[in-house]
Amino acid sequence: MKIERIHHVAYRCNDAKETVNWYVENFKMDFVLAIAEDRVPSTQAEDPYMHVFLDAGNEGVLAFFELPTQPKMGRDENTPKWVQHIAFKVKDRDELLEFKSHLEGNGIDVLGVTDHSLFHSIYCFDPNGHRIELACPDPDEQSKLARLDKVKWEMLEEWSITKKAPQHAAWMHEKQNTHGNAEK
Repeated sequence: MKIERIHHVAYRCNDAKETVNWYVENFKMDFVLAIAEDRVPSTQAEDPYMHVFLDAGNEGVLAFFELPTQPKMGRDENTPKWVQHIAFKVKDRDELLEFKSHLEGNGIDVLGVTDHSLFHSIYCFDPNGHRIELACPDPDEQSKLARLDKVKWEMLEEWSITKKAPQHAAWMHEKQNTHGNAEK
């Protein structure tokens, strides 16, 4: 028994139409379908909603719920904004830079390119306040992943005891720590 893949991930949105249009325009996602009901199928609660689905690539789906009768949506104020995010993979650095230019051309503030050693990323926020990351693989991604794979359990064990960052993967950001993030 094993999970095959993520079927979809669902988030809340302020306005379903605005959200769909934003993802279609800025990330070139296809609008797959919409479902609207007055009663929640799983709980049978009377709670009208609009549920929209966008194609996130490779059979992955990004979904949103607009909930007009619920209190205004917020975020977990005890969690930093950078933690909760949706990350999408793009083909390569050229495509990442194309997206950066496209987003900035649409008036969207973009952070990055950030070098994470394994991959390179840019960040922005959607109209609902969700942080979005676009990431492309580093040319040396596979050898770096293999290096990290060898120490993952050791790192996890050390973290679980000390709650301090184990130094097994410090090499990933050594260049950044000595030279800064020149790609920002």
